[in-house]
Amino acid sequence: MHDAGGPPLSRVSFDRAALHRSDDAWLAEAWARARVVLISPKSSTPVTDAGRIEFRAAADAPDGPRRFLGVIDDVPHFAVTAEPDGDNWRTLREFGAAADDLEAGLVVSAVGLEQWHQRHTHCPICGAPTGETLAGWTRTCPEDGSQHFPRTDPAVIMLIHDGGDLALLGRGPQWGEGRFSTLAGFVEPGESLEAAVAREVYEEVGVAIRDIRYVASQPWPFPASLMLGFVARLDGDPSITLDPVEMAEAGWFSREEIRRAADWTDDLTTPLDVSDGVRLRGIPPHFSISRFLIDRWLAGDI
Repeated sequence: MHDAGGPPLSRVSFDRAALHRSDDAWLAEAWARARVVLISPKSSTPVTDAGRIEFRAAADAPDGPRRFLGVIDDVPHFAVTAEPDGDNWRTLREFGAAADDLEAGLVVSAVGLEQWHQRHTHCPICGAPTGETLAGWTRTCPEDGSQHFPRTDPAVIMLIHDGGDLALLGRGPQWGEGRFSTLAGFVEPGESLEAAVAREVYEEVGVAIRDIRYVASQPWPFPASLMLGFVARLDGDPSITLDPVEMAEAGWFSREEIRRAADWTDDLTTPLDVSDGVRLRGIPPHFSISRFLIDRWLAGDI
């Protein structure tokens, strides 16, 4: 199913064929005719110069943990963990903007599984080493028989505006000067998504908001997030009070300023002219849900 209007990494769903995960005979037959995507422990995969995945036939795939991803046009797709065997391996962050929607969706699942398996090697109940089961979609403890499932951490990301021409963007300490994004944060236990949006905005920049609305979601396997996108409106005083741990800088920017920063971000061949002391010089690329929210707001759609 295609959703061309959704965020990148979220536009295509494929048949995960979960009923086959426990069928060893079917999996063996499927492997023989499978299309394989290789994933390194550092989440890179071999890609072409055009940014497309270099799939392997099962016979050409190296030995390594094998995980069944699903079926596309009657062709089984698997992921195999492998060390890079060339200089054409790239992470999803590096090639995701060039990948087609279906390939991006496959790699998101493969990377998410790889990251989870690396971080959850032992039983959280008794501490015994666990093993992969159900074609890579669970881990099972041989001591107590408990079954463990891939982890997904919900995180909210939000475009805050003043109801007019201004949007609130921030910059974390890890970001370069002049590069801003929408605010974001993890959902806490016992908290609704809307409450998390309001809390994170207030904690990070000291601004109250209202009219919180869900827009779209995007898987973000770095290592295990599901980004839930929202839009909300300023409620009262626009003055900013930064959390110095979470935020290095934040500000209200006009549509004109944000459009100019978008052009600079997209056209890497154009030298950046900062002679006039421009504060906002870059925003996230199209690969991210942050940019999806920004572009929707610039277009007047949210």
